[in-house]
Amino acid sequence: MKFGKEFMAQMVPEWQAAYMDYNFLKMQLKEIQRFHARGRPAAHLVKQKSTLYRAFSGLNQRQKSQRQSTSLSSPDGESQVIVVNSVAQDGSLGYETRFLMSGEEGGEYELVFFRRLDDEFNKVNKFNRCKVDEVLKEADVLTKQMNALIAFRIKVENPNGWADRSNDIIRLSSDVAASSAALSASAPSGARAASRRVFKDFLLDVEPTCGMQPDGASNGEDNAIHQNVEEKKPNNFRATRPAPLQVLDRLKINNTLETPRSTIKGFLKVPNRTEPNFNKESLKKVEERLKQALVVFYNKLRLLKSYSFLNTLAFSKIMKKYDKITSRDASKAYLKMVDNSYLGSSDEVSRLMERVEHTFIKHFSNGNRSKGMRILRPKAKREQHRVTFFMGFFGGCTAALVLALILIARARNLLDKPGATQYMETMFPLYSLFGFVVLHMLMYAANIYFWRRYRVNYSFIFGFKQGTELGYREVLLLSFCLATLALASVVSNLDMEMDPKTKDYKAFTELIPLALVVLVLIIFIYPFNIIYRSSRFFFLTCLFHCICAPLYKVTLPDFFLADQLTSQLQSFRSLEFYVCYYGWGDYKLRQNTCSTSDVFRAFSFIVVAVPYWCRLFQCLRRLFEEKDAMQGYNALKYFSALVAISVRTAYSLDRGKINWNMMAWIFSIIAAIYGTYWDLVFDWGLLQRQSKNRWLRDKLLVPYKSVYFGAMALNVFLRFAWLQTVLNFQVSFLHREAMITIFASLEIIRRGIWNFFRLENEHLNNVGAYRAFKSVPLPFNYDEDEDKDD
Repeated sequence: MKFGKEFMAQMVPEWQAAYMDYNFLKMQLKEIQRFHARGRPAAHLVKQKSTLYRAFSGLNQRQKSQRQSTSLSSPDGESQVIVVNSVAQDGSLGYETRFLMSGEEGGEYELVFFRRLDDEFNKVNKFNRCKVDEVLKEADVLTKQMNALIAFRIKVENPNGWADRSNDIIRLSSDVAASSAALSASAPSGARAASRRVFKDFLLDVEPTCGMQPDGASNGEDNAIHQNVEEKKPNNFRATRPAPLQVLDRLKINNTLETPRSTIKGFLKVPNRTEPNFNKESLKKVEERLKQALVVFYNKLRLLKSYSFLNTLAFSKIMKKYDKITSRDASKAYLKMVDNSYLGSSDEVSRLMERVEHTFIKHFSNGNRSKGMRILRPKAKREQHRVTFFMGFFGGCTAALVLALILIARARNLLDKPGATQYMETMFPLYSLFGFVVLHMLMYAANIYFWRRYRVNYSFIFGFKQGTELGYREVLLLSFCLATLALASVVSNLDMEMDPKTKDYKAFTELIPLALVVLVLIIFIYPFNIIYRSSRFFFLTCLFHCICAPLYKVTLPDFFLADQLTSQLQSFRSLEFYVCYYGWGDYKLRQNTCSTSDVFRAFSFIVVAVPYWCRLFQCLRRLFEEKDAMQGYNALKYFSALVAISVRTAYSLDRGKINWNMMAWIFSIIAAIYGTYWDLVFDWGLLQRQSKNRWLRDKLLVPYKSVYFGAMALNVFLRFAWLQTVLNFQVSFLHREAMITIFASLEIIRRGIWNFFRLENEHLNNVGAYRAFKSVPLPFNYDEDEDKDD
């Protein structure tokens, strides 16, 4: 793989604009190369030809001649090409390169190259310094949190006897100091330096260094180390004391409205209890939150270190290309500046990483380094060949069963038999449920494929735990498995006529759809670690948050799932039919009274309203918390859709009344126009008239503008496909249930297209704000001014 592609692959997607523009600088070098190719072709050929007429230097050259040739080609004998100076730019230190060969032919191209190179380096250096300052401030905050945690732990685990232990530790540190002073008078200098290092490590609560310095270095640094210890002696002795328990007097617990109880208290303005409860349960919660904060902080440090390394390597690569193209030796001077700059010389991030590792291993891994590092540095997910194999296997089974179903229906002429209409009204709605779910999973797999292809960081946006997110192969495997089971059950239950002996249908085959639904539900809630347990539990958690929408803090995965549910209304109707058909119908005779039951008709309104109610309550919750008027307008959009779908449901149940027809027309058109405009403008961020990509947006991940215009047109068309329920559109050769299934499938396809552009817009918003990490709420809050006084 070429470095340019590897460089792009290793970038943090949200920081992409802050990296060196390697491809742009390569284009500048190609301009220089093309100029040289146009201006000096003859000289190049003459130089190459003239080497054939030089005197032969011999096969056995002497070492002396080699040394002479090396000295002649050394950089010291060549003229200097560039001079790099540091300058002040916008209140920060920048660098400016002066090209000394600008008078040569084509020198203006190289001058432009170095100007662009300086702009890129100053951009990278400034961003790196800014991010390092951020993590240093965050490190100070986490330090205070760790001090509070230690004091909290002392109070919980040893509430009464800590004073005696603290005196023992202070006395122990005094004994160590006295012993060190006594040894310093009689021990050699090397031993004295080693003892001071041990004493210093004890004071600072860090791991002692593994390697020992040479004797010369020890002798030279003995006085410096001794002076350093003496100067920091008061602070270090303070570090040996236990964490000050006085911090607990002003300590408060950060409460966020993340549970139903806290949400209700916040709505009723009941003051939350901020005083900590000193028990083991509270300690466990505090440790878990702080552990998560340290993991996120460590990942930020890792990415920041990778950012520095990749950009330094990119500058090295581009300067070597410059030397190769121009036959100059400018890279040494420029890369020396890069090494001496803040980008190349700062080691704050590395030292912070070491300190976080030590803290995490000590306090959250019980001293087990391998366990702690597995949490801090989880292994990247590897693609498994068996997933690809079984995906292909079950995909082939699905295709074979579809073909078999078509051939059986044609050979047995099933659609023309007397029981075909009864089959379409009873069995077809049961099996169509699996078709809707499989189609949605296929669209989601396609979404993941294109998100990865266009570098949309979907796992970060959804908040998936690293290494547990499903790829498109895993989603395809699950969808093909479900499709295989569903199609196999359909093929096994194609009886259009009752058994002439028993005058009913086979109970076993009639119960297969119900058994399959129960199997899927059992797999979803199965507690053991099989079939992607983390992904199943993540889905169930988001689903529970959707059902209890106003009581939980709304996150993107929650309202994204709620949007998916609004496109699965027909699936909810199918589930309702399952309950009615197997609960109150006679499945052996394929007879039911669902369509005439008042209870079933009442629940038809409730079932289709649930997804929209969830989404409406989520918008109202965000309006209450964020005080953002756009959430109110978004809630109004879902309310209009809720009214429209309810009126259409009433019209479908009672088509004889003209009033329902008129109201269905009016509310459906209003909801379709409102929803389409919101999709294009707010969810996708398109239709920006002043954008450099007219009627689109400034940044586009897909390089073809026609894709966006086609998606907008398709979204408008599929939005208004809902109106077929009002138009009562029918086709002579298709049953009404088949028509409903087709239009429900079109809505699922529209939702799949919406998913890609919705997450693309969210990703670009994160990129614009350089937002590569989610904020983690810290457990403690206490007055910092009192800390400063202490």
